[in-house]
Amino acid sequence: MKLQQLQETIDFLKSNGITNPEVGIVLGTGLGKLVDEISIDKEIPYSEIPNFPVATVEFHSGKLIYGELSGKKVLVMAGRFHLYEGYNAWEVTYGIRTMHGLGIKNLLISNAAGAINLDYKKGDLMLIEDHINLQGSSPLAFKGANDFGNIFADMLEPYSKEINIQLNLIAQEHKIQLHRGVYTSVLGPQLETRAEYRMLQILETDAVGMSTVPEVIVAKQLNLPCAAISVLTDECDPKNLQPVDISEIIAIAGEAEPKMITLFKEVIKVL
Repeated sequence: MKLQQLQETIDFLKSNGITNPEVGIVLGTGLGKLVDEISIDKEIPYSEIPNFPVATVEFHSGKLIYGELSGKKVLVMAGRFHLYEGYNAWEVTYGIRTMHGLGIKNLLISNAAGAINLDYKKGDLMLIEDHINLQGSSPLAFKGANDFGNIFADMLEPYSKEINIQLNLIAQEHKIQLHRGVYTSVLGPQLETRAEYRMLQILETDAVGMSTVPEVIVAKQLNLPCAAISVLTDECDPKNLQPVDISEIIAIAGEAEPKMITLFKEVIKVL
């Protein structure tokens, strides 16, 4: 059933001219301006794609964009899905399976996250080197998941070492501060308590968010090399916790976004 569903989606998109994309991109909260850099061939709202979930968060626009960026054909998910919206793990990762089915060879992911490492500040970028999954589920834990590849996906190296090396070199070249660290994914949508932030510090988490990990696990099942960058939008110091303003988080993501766009544009050239 799921295989058939996915095939319907892929066939529909191919019939709409989305052919041979090389790089898939997932844009996180407040990180939609990369789209302005793309020479767009096709833009399809999720609501028009058979079997595709529809984004419910107001700051996620909810469309699939196909075009050219840095000389490569890219397929961009402008708007992602979260478990906290009531989707299941299959729906949250449906876009990754779709992009893979259409032929992408590499995947780039962005997200907005909170800085647990107190050396990292609002507006900084962090390259994810490893993760901790605290969402309480796996996108590979469903009946028939074997149809899509090995469900016992090896998570020794979930993030592509090769792409990460390139991103670090590009950051140095463009004088962009790019931290490296561990991202922990929680269910949300509520933010963490002081005690939870302390726990995350004990776990040696550098940044916390509510996305990305399910997509990365599916990419690993599909043997799809991926890299992910967090834009750090708030500082999660349990000893000095301030009320969080979502509009401020979006604003900080927007201010930091040009740095992320530079990294993505430059790395696509060498993928």
